[in-house]
Amino acid sequence: MDRATLSKLLSPEGWALLGSLPPYDEKSAMALATRLRDAGVDPDLAAAALTQTRLRAKARAKLGDFADGMLFTPDGVEQATRLVVAALHARRYLAAGVTKVADLTCGVGADALAFAGVGLRVLATDVDELTAALATVNLRAFPEAEVRHADGLTLDLAAEGVDGVYADPARRTRGGRRIFDPKAYAPPLDAVWALRDQVPALGIKVGPGVPHRGLPPAAEAQWVSVDGDVVEAGLWFGPLAPEGPGRSALVLRTRGDGGARTTTRVLRAEPDDADLVPDVGDVGAYLYEPDGAVIRAGLVAHAAAELGGRLVDRTIAYVTTDAPAAPPPSGPSLATGYRVLDVMPFNLKRLKAYLRERDVGRLTIKKRGTAVTPEQLRAQLSPRGDATATLVLTRVRGAQHVLVVEPLG
Repeated sequence: MDRATLSKLLSPEGWALLGSLPPYDEKSAMALATRLRDAGVDPDLAAAALTQTRLRAKARAKLGDFADGMLFTPDGVEQATRLVVAALHARRYLAAGVTKVADLTCGVGADALAFAGVGLRVLATDVDELTAALATVNLRAFPEAEVRHADGLTLDLAAEGVDGVYADPARRTRGGRRIFDPKAYAPPLDAVWALRDQVPALGIKVGPGVPHRGLPPAAEAQWVSVDGDVVEAGLWFGPLAPEGPGRSALVLRTRGDGGARTTTRVLRAEPDDADLVPDVGDVGAYLYEPDGAVIRAGLVAHAAAELGGRLVDRTIAYVTTDAPAAPPPSGPSLATGYRVLDVMPFNLKRLKAYLRERDVGRLTIKKRGTAVTPEQLRAQLSPRGDATATLVLTRVRGAQHVLVVEPLG
């Protein structure tokens, strides 16, 4: 989309067209485009409106009903923060006493919407002119929120009255390839970190694959998962990290469209348990797979301690127990639990016979610490039957094993 097309889309005719289109359906999209063309709708306007219905449909998974009133670019959908996570970001700033947030890399404005929604004043910037224009449209319900086409790093934060800064640097190339080196982010992570000397309340969204080594010791680094999907890591400085520096995992479970009902759980590494080392032992009656945020935060040992279990291997993030772990007093569990039905050394011929004897035809295959791929193994086993089974391929005390399990609950 270019500026001319955006102008058409924002015209009364364009906005009315966009509002009249049905929810996106890939099967009927071509027929709908043909009907619009036959009705004499400007081809560029029709294409832009149909593109927006497709992007809105994709964005609903992150933003719920809010997506239906927003405009997007493909990159904007990919980088937009999920609504339930953006709301938690906003609450951090509110709890820290921040009154005005500078969102230095606002994109299409998902986080800026959350900031404005809790009553914070917002100054949002983006280096891309079209993206800044879309953010302006998306923040139209909050006239006190200002969007500028600018490089956020050039702002005079003191003169703007900013007492909180947020940034979500771009972590993909123009071709869509992921960038893993924080120095290659746009803007570079070091340049954003440096702003904490001007505004201590600084928050930065980074990719969940960010390496632990090199993270600033003054930050709380928190990895976040939503319904089992690790979506981001956040670096929080000064008053935005009231518990102090360290590593933590935030586990969210949602119910309802757009996460209307959300439960949360935080696991932190405390200074006095930095050297916590879990036991390693035989596979017990139960197996637990820690949440991805717990694993990325390096808190598997802490999860094992809470579950009252031990690792099946020093290098593998599976926890085993002899009795069911007690449910958490509040919030979601830190791990997914399974009852262990059988344990055997990995042997393709033996495993194939085992499944055939039990009439297993539908397999769920999980793996950790093995080069075998589930697709390859499924083809080699060629299961046929009516029963179902869940297999876990992993190492137990250094040796390859297969665990036959069933999910708890």
